Amino acid sequence: MSVSGFIFWGLIAVALIYIVSIYNGLVTLKHSVSKAWANIDVLLKQRHDELPKLVETCKQYMKFEQETLEKVMKARSSVASAQQQGDIPALGKAEGAMRLGLGSLFAVAEAYPDLKADETFQHLQARITGLENAIADRREFYNESVNNNNVRIEQFPDLFIARLFNFKLHDLLEFTAEEKSDVNLGQLFGN
Repeated sequence: MSVSGFIFWGLIAVALIYIVSIYNGLVTLKHSVSKAWANIDVLLKQRHDELPKLVETCKQYMKFEQETLEKVMKARSSVASAQQQGDIPALGKAEGAMRLGLGSLFAVAEAYPDLKADETFQHLQARITGLENAIADRREFYNESVNNNNVRIEQFPDLFIARLFNFKLHDLLEFTAEEKSDVNLGQLFGN
């Protein structure tokens, strides 16, 4: 084989190694997004299981706050539905309603000293608050993974490999306007 033949096959080998490297990088990013979503999914399920306990505890004390309790349970249902369907935009909206409902519930609970003193309520409030913080952290990781994936899929020359092997863009888990705003405590307490 001549020198030009070695150079030709050497260039082919380098090109193949480069293509495999791009493909493997895209696979890694795809699985990073899946892993980040799985982490959120676990936390959402844990919170989903804790909310009925919190609502039942609150019902014992908050006889006149049924609307607040119903909002939390409706939001819980919306989150579960979006989660099961894998609808990221709907989940973001439902999460906003959930966080708003929980904020309202905890704010209204301040008006019930017996409820605030209840050990079960304190435990559930701390547990759900911890889960909310963990979900927020995981959401940040998920969005970073999605961003890395989406940027890489759209970059040259990776976009050719991404299109060839049908790699998909993913939706960010975005916050709703309600979730970004502060809870109106005056409205909650009827001021």
